[in-house]
Amino acid sequence: MRDVTYPPIIVTAKAAFRALGQTFQMTGTEHVPREGGVLLAYNHIGYVDFVYGGFAANPSGRLVRFMAKRELFDHRYVGPLMRSLHHIEVDRGEGVASFHTAVDYLRQGEAVGIFPEATISRAMELKEFKTGAVRIAAEAGVPLVPVILWGTQRMMTKDHSRDFSRGKTIAIRVGEAMHPTGADPMAETAELRDRMAAMLAETIADYPADEQPPGSWWVPASMGGSAPTLEEAARLDAEEKRERARRRAEKRAKRQG
Repeated sequence: MRDVTYPPIIVTAKAAFRALGQTFQMTGTEHVPREGGVLLAYNHIGYVDFVYGGFAANPSGRLVRFMAKRELFDHRYVGPLMRSLHHIEVDRGEGVASFHTAVDYLRQGEAVGIFPEATISRAMELKEFKTGAVRIAAEAGVPLVPVILWGTQRMMTKDHSRDFSRGKTIAIRVGEAMHPTGADPMAETAELRDRMAAMLAETIADYPADEQPPGSWWVPASMGGSAPTLEEAARLDAEEKRERARRRAEKRAKRQG
C-alpha cells in the first residue's frame, strides 16, 4: 500500500510523546514479525489506544491498519485521515465486509490491529472477547499477537476528564504469537483472553508505583483500584447504549417530522 500520510503521522506522534514527557515501558516487541501478515490483538482502555497501539509495531518497522468503528470514518475530519492510513471500517451491525477486508489485508502481508473487546472497558480489565480475532487470523493463515496497553486510559477514556499533563508512563507489552486454526473459535478466543489477562496483571504489577497509588481510578477494583467492577461497568455500558439509541430515535423523529 502507498503510504503518504502514515510516516508524518508517526513523526508527529513521537514529537508529541516527547513534548508530553512520556516514558515508555516496552517489552516483547520482538514478537511482532518484521514482514508478512500479522494480526495484533489489543486490550481497549482509552480513546488514544490506536496511537499507542501502533507504536507497539514500530520497532519492527510495521504500520498497523486498525479495525475501527464506522462512526470514525463518517466524521468530517477524522474520516479522510482514517482512510488515508488504510484503516478498516467496521459496521457493528454488519461485520462481514470488514472481516473480508481484514483477511485480504493480512494475505497481502499487512499488519492489522483489532480490539477483541470491541469497546472500551470501563473496568480497566478485560471484558468478554468477540471471536473475530481468532477467526480472522485463522482464515488468513497468519499469527495472532497479543498486546497489552497501560497508562493510555489516564489521558482520555470514558467517564473521566481528559488529562494530557506531562510525565506519564505508557506501558506496552507484546506477547508470543498464537496460531489459531479456526477449528474451535470459542476455545481459541478463551485462550487469547487468558493470555492477555495474565499479561495485563504483569503490566499493572510492573507499572511505576509512584504513578499508581492504591485506589487509583484507572486501576481495576480487583487489583486495588477504584475502577468499576466488570458487573458495574456492564450496567454503565447498557445505560450508555440505551441513551445512544434514544438520541438516534429522536434524530430520526425530527427528520421525519
